[in-house]
Amino acid sequence: MLSIAHQPSNNMSATAMPKGGQNILPLDLPLPDPAQLSAFSELQNDEILLELSRILHTRSLRAVFQPIIDLKRSELIGYEGLIRGPEGSPLHSPFHLFNAAREHKLTALLEKLCREIILARFVELALPGKIFINISPECLIEAGMAFEKMEYLEKIALAPNRIVLELTENQATQDYQQMRDVLRGCRAIGFQIAIDDLGEGFSSLRLWSEIKPDFVKIDMHFIQGIDRDPVKLQFVQSIQLIAGKSGTITIAEGIETPFELQVLQELGVACGQGYHIARPDPQPASAIDAELVKRLELNAALVRIESTRGFNMPTALTLLRIVPVLAPDMSTNQVYELLAADASLEVLPVVKDGAPVGLINRHQFIDRLARPFQRELFGKRSCTVLMTPDPLIVDKKISLQELSLAIVASETHHLSNGFVITDSGHYIGIGSSQDVMREITQMQIIAARYANPLTQLPGNVPINEEIDRRVASDKEFYVCYCDIDHFKPFNDVYGYRRGDDVIRLTGNILAQHCVAGVDFLGHVGGDDFIILFGSTDWEIRCQAILQSFSEAIPHFYNEEDRARDGYVSEDRRGNQVFHPLASLSLGVVKVDAGRALSSYQIAAAAAEAKKQSKTVHGNSLFVERREIR
Repeated sequence: MLSIAHQPSNNMSATAMPKGGQNILPLDLPLPDPAQLSAFSELQNDEILLELSRILHTRSLRAVFQPIIDLKRSELIGYEGLIRGPEGSPLHSPFHLFNAAREHKLTALLEKLCREIILARFVELALPGKIFINISPECLIEAGMAFEKMEYLEKIALAPNRIVLELTENQATQDYQQMRDVLRGCRAIGFQIAIDDLGEGFSSLRLWSEIKPDFVKIDMHFIQGIDRDPVKLQFVQSIQLIAGKSGTITIAEGIETPFELQVLQELGVACGQGYHIARPDPQPASAIDAELVKRLELNAALVRIESTRGFNMPTALTLLRIVPVLAPDMSTNQVYELLAADASLEVLPVVKDGAPVGLINRHQFIDRLARPFQRELFGKRSCTVLMTPDPLIVDKKISLQELSLAIVASETHHLSNGFVITDSGHYIGIGSSQDVMREITQMQIIAARYANPLTQLPGNVPINEEIDRRVASDKEFYVCYCDIDHFKPFNDVYGYRRGDDVIRLTGNILAQHCVAGVDFLGHVGGDDFIILFGSTDWEIRCQAILQSFSEAIPHFYNEEDRARDGYVSEDRRGNQVFHPLASLSLGVVKVDAGRALSSYQIAAAAAEAKKQSKTVHGNSLFVERREIR
C-alpha cells in the first residue's frame, strides 16, 4: 500500500471504517467487483455515485503536472501533481470529482488513488525535481502513522525527499496537536510540507503557525491582477515578511500575465506556477521555456541592486584593521596578558600558516577566565580552546553591500566578533560589523540626497563633481551621453509604470557594461544617462550596450506591436502616428588630459554628440572626433 494512503491505526480492526456514515467503503480492503458497486449505487439511487464508483474501481483517472519554478534562479524546482477524471464524464473536472467524493464520504479513498496515480506517472515520465501532491488535513490525520510504511514508494523507486505534501483545507482543522504529531513522522522520513491556497482556507495563518511548513502557496486570488490592485499587493508583501521571518519558501499560484510575474519578482516571491509559466499537462516539459527564462532574467535585472552602479562602492578593504595575530600554539595566559596590556583590543584573530582558523573575543574570553578555576585549567593550554572557530571570512574585494548581507545572514555571534579579511585566502586583517553599519548608513545618506529616486544612480550634483575630479586628475576619459529614442509615446501608450521599467532596464544594462571603480554611471533624469569611461575598451562596451538594449526592449511590448516593429498612437491633433520600438542613442566625446574644461562645457559637448546620434534610425553610436571647444 502507498505509505501516504489511508491505513487503519493500530487500535482499529482491518474492517473498521472512519466516522461519518454507513455508505463509506472500507478503505483498507480491495474494492468490490462492479456488480457489488452497481448494487450499492442502486440502493443509493445516485447516478453520480455510480460514476464515482466506476472511476474508483477502474482507476480511470489521469495525472497532469504543472511546473513550479524558482523566480530568482530561473530554474525548475518540480511539479504539482493534479488529477482529471475521464473525458466526457460528469466527474472530469476535479472540482466535481472531489465534491462527489466528499458528499458520499469517499474522500480518503479518492485521495489515496490520486496520489498513487500521480506518483507512479511522475516516476514513469522521469520528471526532474520535486512532486507536490495534495492531501486534506482530515485524511492526513486519519492516515496516522501509515506514512512510515514505505512499500509503495520503494516499489516505484521514489525517494521520500522528492515529495512535498500540500495540505488543502476544505474544512476547519480541529486537532492541531494530532496533525503536528503526524507531520513530525512525515518529516522524519524525508517528506516536506506545504500549505496550499494560503488566504482561501478556514484558518491558513493558524495552520502556518502550528505546523511551520517548508512551503506556502499563495492563493491565486491574491496573485491575479496584483499589478493593478494595491490591496493584493499589500497582502503578498505581508506574506513575504512572515515567510522571511519563518524561513518559509513562498510559491505564487495562478500567474497568468507577464505583469503579474514582474511584480512578484519585485516583491521577492521565491517561486511561482500558473498558465503564464505553463499549463497542466500529462507530459510536461522537463525544462523551462527559453523565452520565459529570458523574461525572468530581464525582470531580475530590473530589481537587482548592482554593485557597479554609479558611486564607487567601497569594499571590505576600506574597513581593514591591523591587530596582533595569535598563533595556535600561544597559551591562554599569553593571550590574557596581551589583552590586559592593550584595552583597545576587542577581537584577535588566530592564524595558522596564513589561514584564519578562529577569533578570540575579548569580553567572552575574559568572562570565561573569570570563573572559578578557569585560569588554572586553561592557562597553559592552547588559546584555540577558548576561541570561536569558523569565523566569518570575506575577500578584500567584496562590496560593503554584499558584506552587510553576509553578516545579516550569518549566525548572531558574528555581529560582535566581526569578520576576517583575506586576500586570495591569506589573512590580511579584520573588520568590525559596527564599521560596516556606519559606512552603509553614510552611503545611504549621500545616496538619498543626490541619487535619482527611480534608479538610485547618482544625479546631476555627483555627476558634475565626478567630471571635475577627472579633469583635475589630468587623465583623458570619454563621456557618453545615453538617451532612449521614442520614449515619450511609449510612456503615453503603455503607461508610466512600464516606462519606469524601461528606464530601470536601461540603468541596469549600462551598469552591467561599466567597470566598478574605473567607469562612472549617472542618471541625469528622465531617460537620459551619463557614463564617464575610464576603460580603454569603451567603444566595445558601447556596442555591447546597444546590443543588450536591442535584445531586451521587445519584451516590453505586446505581441502585436513586436510583430510589426512598432505601434500606432494619436498625436495632440488626433492624427494616427506610427512609432517604432524604442532604441538607444549614444553620443561620445573625448576629454583630453590637461584640458581646463568645466563640467558645463563637457556636458554640453556630450549632449550635442547625442543629438547627432539620434539622427540615425535605430540603436546608434556617434563619436565626436573633434576637440571640445
